[in-house]
Amino acid sequence: MGLPERLRKEWFLLGIVLAIAAAKLQPAVGAKGGPLKPEITITYIAVSAIFFNSGLSLKTEELTSALMHVKLHLFVQIFTLVFFPTAIWLFLQLLSITPINEWLLKGLQTVGCMPPPVSSAVILTKAVGGNEAAAIFNSAFGSFLGIVITPLLLLLFLGSSSSVPFTSIFSQLFMTVVVPLIIGQIVRRYIKDWLERKKPPFGAISSCVLLMIIYTTFCDTFANPNIDLDKFSLIIVVFIIFSVQLSFMFVTFLFSTRNNSGFTPADTVAIIFCSTHKSLTLGIPMLKIVFAGYEHLSLISVPLLIYHPAQILLGSLLVPTIKSWMISRQKALKLTRQPKAPVKASSKKWSTVWVLSEVMLCS
Repeated sequence: MGLPERLRKEWFLLGIVLAIAAAKLQPAVGAKGGPLKPEITITYIAVSAIFFNSGLSLKTEELTSALMHVKLHLFVQIFTLVFFPTAIWLFLQLLSITPINEWLLKGLQTVGCMPPPVSSAVILTKAVGGNEAAAIFNSAFGSFLGIVITPLLLLLFLGSSSSVPFTSIFSQLFMTVVVPLIIGQIVRRYIKDWLERKKPPFGAISSCVLLMIIYTTFCDTFANPNIDLDKFSLIIVVFIIFSVQLSFMFVTFLFSTRNNSGFTPADTVAIIFCSTHKSLTLGIPMLKIVFAGYEHLSLISVPLLIYHPAQILLGSLLVPTIKSWMISRQKALKLTRQPKAPVKASSKKWSTVWVLSEVMLCS
């Protein structure tokens, strides 16, 4: 495969690198209050565009069936809003005796308390070819749960207190997630034949919007003058964030691929991304409200500012690997179900270790 061909295939990863580089060079352009006005173009327009695009491309029957997949939804929400913050709290008890900046550690706890995002998990699930309908449902439902549960978790683990404007946040989520999705579904009914005939590049459109979100996220990070950290703490926190991401992705993979789990390979893809991703869009406003007046608010926000692009970068890098595993797994399951091609009993059961080794080989 030649270089031009390789670049065309990996254009999204190249776009991520260029977006980060551009944000580093001129962070003021995409930072809040800058010329791009991300508080409007990203918070409202970009997120709305992603879910309108999803509504337009998603078959109604697929979304309806996703609503009935209660087991999957319970797994994702319990893992995200119960297991994740509890595991982080236990881990931080060990880290509290280290010289790592205590406010960064508090920031790691806030990451654990956040709900799933309203965009990145859906886009990555779609890029792999997983259960997009389930990803959309859990992203939207988890965000709504987060309006109530996230402040309570912050109070429980960090002890801050403040009144949270549930109504305004709920309204914003409704207008940027639910309404665009419904409009997309309605429009699809009228142009369904055209969509099936022309097959617009929905995945590429969503990926371009996601690059815009990545750019403005890094602009906010690079433009924040109050972030004053020792290099040791920052490096350790970055390492912890990537380690937590990989570890929890591994845990969700183990549980969702075990025997008799009831999840398909496409379900596993949605579970991996939805269970381990955290919302920056909802998280930062929530932190500013709950920790209003805190002198170290910027330091508390740093882990979430790192976690958001980290989950997109890591997820994007793993898309080809996870996609290869999903396709091979689907083919194998299809073969085992063919009555005319019996398979030996010893090869019918795929151990989790074997599946995981296959994932690594696919990369």
